[in-house]
Amino acid sequence: MKKITTSILFATFISVSGQSNFSLANNGGFLPQDNTIFNKVNSPNAGKNISYSDIQGSPYYGKGFSVATFSGSSETAPARYNSYRDEIEFTKEDKTFVLPKNDKFSIITFTNTKDKLVRLETSDDLSGYFFELVDGKFGLYKKIRTKFIDAVVAANSYATDRPAVFKSVDPIFYIKIENNNFIKNPKNQKDIIQQFQNRKEELTSFFKENKIKFDKEEDLKKLVTFLNKS
Repeated sequence: MKKITTSILFATFISVSGQSNFSLANNGGFLPQDNTIFNKVNSPNAGKNISYSDIQGSPYYGKGFSVATFSGSSETAPARYNSYRDEIEFTKEDKTFVLPKNDKFSIITFTNTKDKLVRLETSDDLSGYFFELVDGKFGLYKKIRTKFIDAVVAANSYATDRPAVFKSVDPIFYIKIENNNFIKNPKNQKDIIQQFQNRKEELTSFFKENKIKFDKEEDLKKLVTFLNKS
């Protein structure tokens, strides 16, 4: 078990000219996605940047853009989550922008699916956007990640080339506890009880009555919902 203490995340942003009149864009810090640094991945094996369209699979969670609301703005916009870059993209006036990672726009809710992304500082390399599964004094969050696997050229005529691909990684779960600390990917009952010594008896009883599997999302939801009842 790894307990992580959160702190405030600061980020710097690059302003661009020709921004749309969308209220989010007027706050600055947006990069149009047609900029050369977007939709491309550095491929050491190819010796160049390659486009998303030349890579099998997708860096995005879900299919296409879906209408979303943003904390810090009264407007909605089609948006999507880039789980490879850990970025929120949205469109307005036929342009695609990247939402700046600041406290003002820290909550994104997709209106159709009700999925909610929350930006968290977890003091590790996964700080960024998490799907909120349970809200309350104790929260449950899920990190969705996609990794890039570079293309491999066949070593000889008996082998075949392997294309570059985007591959989903197993999600990582975080339980928010008191003082904005987190339990990262709890493995067993001990990881939980250790953080709730004052509730050891009731948690022991809960685990006896409920066969919690710590790699199952629904079981973790049940656990955190129980933690919020007292």
